[in-house]
Amino acid sequence: SDLYRCGQPNELNFPFMEKLELRCIVWLAPEEPNQNVMNFVDDQDIQLHHLGVLEAGNASDPITEDMILEAFNLILDKGNHPMAIMCNLGRHRTGTVVGCLRKLQRWNLASIFEEYRRYAGPKVRILNEQFIELFDTDLVRIPVDPPEWL
Repeated sequence: SDLYRCGQPNELNFPFMEKLELRCIVWLAPEEPNQNVMNFVDDQDIQLHHLGVLEAGNASDPITEDMILEAFNLILDKGNHPMAIMCNLGRHRTGTVVGCLRKLQRWNLASIFEEYRRYAGPKVRILNEQFIELFDTDLVRIPVDPPEWL
């Protein structure tokens, strides 16, 4: 596959991440990635799209529809692949974007929530599950040449 999800990587992860040959990272947390990640992104010539700043508030606020749609504009553009979707821990914001992507892929809700909960662990946020359930996939612009997995 050419689409990955994770939390903020550290130096131990960089050799593996180099092998992915990422072109793009969609960063969903409100704060910037740490300096080591920023240096890695610069060294590897990876485009970093910091979408978390699109909303005021703190890290525990639910993700917004606008942020999801902006993320999908990037995710569904094959020119941005290989790509990673990230937030600090790779749980809530990343999980919500991936959950909405699964909905766009026509997964059933039980499977979507199972995947979300597997990554969220004991810190499941019901608001995120509600958001995924109510997300209107008709709002997503599908490109003429979408990724094969869509």
